[in-house]
Amino acid sequence: MDPDPKAISCVKGLVSGRVQGVGFRYFAMCQARSAELSGYVRNLKDGRVEFLLQGPTDAVTRVIEQIHRGPRYSEVLDVTLENLQQSESFESFRIC
Repeated sequence: MDPDPKAISCVKGLVSGRVQGVGFRYFAMCQARSAELSGYVRNLKDGRVEFLLQGPTDAVTRVIEQIHRGPRYSEVLDVTLENLQQSESFESFRIC
C-alpha cells in the first residue's frame, strides 16, 4: 500500500561518498525548495552530508530520489534514512 501523499513526513538522512566540495548542499537545497519542503542540509566533519526534510510525503520521497542521484560531480555511495516525529518546525529549507 502506498503512503498517503497528503501525509506530512519528517526524514533525516546521512549521505556518504564524494558529497563535499561538489555543490551537494546547494543541489539539495534547490531540490527541497522546488518541492516546497522545509528543513536543512549541512556538511559533517567526517565527510558526510546530513539533511532533514519536512513536508508532504510524496514530495519528500521525490527529493530523496534526487539526493540518491546527487549533483553532476558527486558520487553518492550510501544514503541512510530515519523517519522522525516532527518536533521542530522549519519555515524554509536552508544550508547550515
